[in-house]
Amino acid sequence: MEEKASNGVKIEASWKEALKDEFGQDYFKELREFVKGEYQHAIVYPPPKNIFRAFELCPFDKVEVVILGQDPYHGPRQANGLCFAVSEGVPLPPSLQNIFKEIESDLGQKLAHRSGDLERWAKQGVL
Repeated sequence: MEEKASNGVKIEASWKEALKDEFGQDYFKELREFVKGEYQHAIVYPPPKNIFRAFELCPFDKVEVVILGQDPYHGPRQANGLCFAVSEGVPLPPSLQNIFKEIESDLGQKLAHRSGDLERWAKQGVL
């Protein structure tokens, strides 16, 4: 079940419960206001509705793997709210190409599905 966090962004209920004490903290309020201001005054990716998409697709108690990234997106349609992911039909960013290469190297075979849309991973517990 999806719920809206105090900032209006959708977050799956288990995450909302796990993070409820953080939403009222001063640092979180400041961060929320900063991000809101950035969306009003600059081009920011992903679109606001997708900033917590990972938390919508992968419930807290289903997390198996966490992938952290710092690779920025530079153009429209690239960021879709999942780390390193791009929507179907968008060229794969270099970091995601490298992730796929490492997976193939580890498995010793080519991946059958090399889509930039990593929603299927999120639904399998990859945050």
